[in-house]
Amino acid sequence: MPETDFQSVDEYIASQPKESQPVLRRVRTILRGALPKAEESISYQIPTYKLGGRAVIYFAGWKKHYSLYPLGENVTETLAKELAAYEVEKGTVRFPLGGRMPTHLIQRIAKLRAEAVGDDEPAGARGKVAKKSKAKRTKATTAETAGGKVAKKSKAKRTKATTRKTKRAVPKPRGKVPKRRAKAQSRKS
Repeated sequence: MPETDFQSVDEYIASQPKESQPVLRRVRTILRGALPKAEESISYQIPTYKLGGRAVIYFAGWKKHYSLYPLGENVTETLAKELAAYEVEKGTVRFPLGGRMPTHLIQRIAKLRAEAVGDDEPAGARGKVAKKSKAKRTKATTAETAGGKVAKKSKAKRTKATTRKTKRAVPKPRGKVPKRRAKAQSRKS
């Protein structure tokens, strides 16, 4: 059974078939050159390059091809002509193992992905903003509970909204009136 718990990119490449290992080493070298500040790691059991803790690009080796992902809309639109020669599907580009390696294209993909991810903003900066807003939400909830009135008011609003939904849920008859109703209506007249 093949190894699946890789600790490094070296281990990942070593586990691949002998004929694809040189190709994967070359892809690794190209990505390192294009993203010199990137941290190399393993994520989802494939080689990953991160900037500021955020994944920029992944690569993987397969039997007949190697892949880069995710491309994203920006990369797909910007490099549409260059990517037309390769299989592109769902944010993944597949390059055949045989033939000439598109070094320049791989570099451009990596650089465009780095721009899209935003290598200037570390992941921790966004996390702090999210934590602050969570703290504000907690304070608001505490104030509602302490006041009591706010909590009761919102419960009343919820009940009212539920009642409205229930009233709307009853379907109104459309089109022809069923025969039974038509007979009943004619008797009343």
